[in-house]
Amino acid sequence: MDLSHRLGGAEFAPDTAYLNTSNCGLLPRRAVAAVQELAAANATGRRGGGAGSFDSVEAARASFARLVGVAPDRVAVGGAVCVHVALIAGSVPSGGEVVVPEGEFSSLVTPFAVRGLTVRQVPLDRLAQAVDARTALVAFSAVQSADGRLADLAAIRAAAAAHGARTLLDATQAAGWLPVAAGDWDYTVTGGYKFLCCPRGTSFLTVSERAQQTLVPLHAGWVAGADPWQSTYGPVTELADSARRFDESVSFLAYHGAEQSLALLEEIGAGPVHARVTALAGRFRRGMARAGHDVVEAGDSAVVAAPGLGGRQEALSAAGVDASVRAGNLRLSFHLYNTDADADRALEALTG
Repeated sequence: MDLSHRLGGAEFAPDTAYLNTSNCGLLPRRAVAAVQELAAANATGRRGGGAGSFDSVEAARASFARLVGVAPDRVAVGGAVCVHVALIAGSVPSGGEVVVPEGEFSSLVTPFAVRGLTVRQVPLDRLAQAVDARTALVAFSAVQSADGRLADLAAIRAAAAAHGARTLLDATQAAGWLPVAAGDWDYTVTGGYKFLCCPRGTSFLTVSERAQQTLVPLHAGWVAGADPWQSTYGPVTELADSARRFDESVSFLAYHGAEQSLALLEEIGAGPVHARVTALAGRFRRGMARAGHDVVEAGDSAVVAAPGLGGRQEALSAAGVDASVRAGNLRLSFHLYNTDADADRALEALTG
């Protein structure tokens, strides 16, 4: 029995051919139950008022750390990628240049522009070659949101090292299906509500030991203290000696769910998920090619974009297929709860 059939009934309950994880992932049943349990406690005053548990936050931090291959003390938690990026933008020297791909997702670009830094946009396939002595930071997504293209991670990492530039990898469209080695980068940022199947309001920042030395915790609050419960009034006098000093105060509802979602992904393992989703995306690409429809060349990506077919979204919806339109492309994304039948239903709606 394949991965999707093993898990579909037990953990996920899609009532459509849901091919829209790049927009928002589905929540597993165990995450829904955890959120509902805490919400009920919030409503009744149980558990000391029901605010939530830092144990769940720490469990989510540890699970995410294992999924991306770093120690938990390298991971900060938050609620939105753009907040993590803004923190990083504050550490880039004035006059420093930030190199990004053309068409990169705005949350990864705007904080640098707002700060007044020079932001140089170049084609994704020329990103490594564009890094030079002027580059203070190269910031890019492992998987492009608009069309699913994969970045050349090795080439970009080598170019940054050769020129002494720092690196920021956005793994929002990657973590959960594409193996991510966060330790290879100065910073990574990841929204948890897509392929990690967490509730919206969960995000993760990883910071290398080198980068931790210069990253200033500009939004530090009581949770950033070495002992948070002794840091609740007045300026925090001793910050945590780990990446926790970059934590934001988080939504407990989101993190109670995230604890469960990330544990599930750990149980399954990155290998089976990667194999399944790339096989499904490949099946869909081949079907589109047979029907004479172009798709963006994106490598072995779980995300497939079809230029010029944005107007077919309604036809897909009528056929019970959930997809999205981004940058004029019809975008479909495959994850562990999808099946061959989902891919075939989308193909029939587009080519039949």
